[in-house]
Amino acid sequence: MSAESVKKRVLVVDDEDMVRDVVIWVLEDLGFEVMGASSGDQAVDLIAPGAIDLLLTDIRMPGRLDGWTLAEKARETIPDLPVIYVSGFSHEPPRMAKGSIFVQKPLRTETLRRAMQDIGFL
Repeated sequence: MSAESVKKRVLVVDDEDMVRDVVIWVLEDLGFEVMGASSGDQAVDLIAPGAIDLLLTDIRMPGRLDGWTLAEKARETIPDLPVIYVSGFSHEPPRMAKGSIFVQKPLRTETLRRAMQDIGFL
């Protein structure tokens, strides 16, 4: 398998099943390998060097880890990991990881694609 044929891997974290499923479908349609998690607590176990190339996380989720904390933990493990935060509640992102992007919900395909381009992932 050549390096060019290796798909980039995205971890999508959102507690809303329908939102997570649609985002996963869109990303798979764009050619990415995608994993999903319904909470930061579940997602943190999926984060390891070489396991993911992008974290797309909701901010407000149940459990110990909200999206801000999840991204901070992910960056401890993968320092240069691109992060896209999404939320329907927060208009002013208070704790964004350096070089990350914030996108307001509802998340549209073109908005997601533009955010991925802006962060240098596409």
